[in-house]
Amino acid sequence: MASNYELMYILRPDLGEEQVDQAIAKYENLLREQGVEQLEIQHRGKRRLAYEINRHREGIYIQMNYQAPATHVAIVERAMRLSEEVIRYLTLKLEDRKADPEPAPVEVEA
Repeated sequence: MASNYELMYILRPDLGEEQVDQAIAKYENLLREQGVEQLEIQHRGKRRLAYEINRHREGIYIQMNYQAPATHVAIVERAMRLSEEVIRYLTLKLEDRKADPEPAPVEVEA
């Protein structure tokens, strides 16, 4: 059963624009090869980090939202863990957005 996931990862700030595009394409292709559905990518740009990571004060933020089985998450996270260009990553499982039941009408006594 496929679930919705949000993956946020931070690339080293010293990467050039071409290297950033290659890194994004690498993880996008990795997910597509696994049969991921509804892949959305948002390039958030370079931002200052809240604290220093591996002597970096800034990072390039990338967000990916996708729908996949849970086994696919481990594959992507392993690739990021072994990569030198990714300094931090986090995957969140999003809850299904089901229609909220309408609240029952409240009876007011006069």
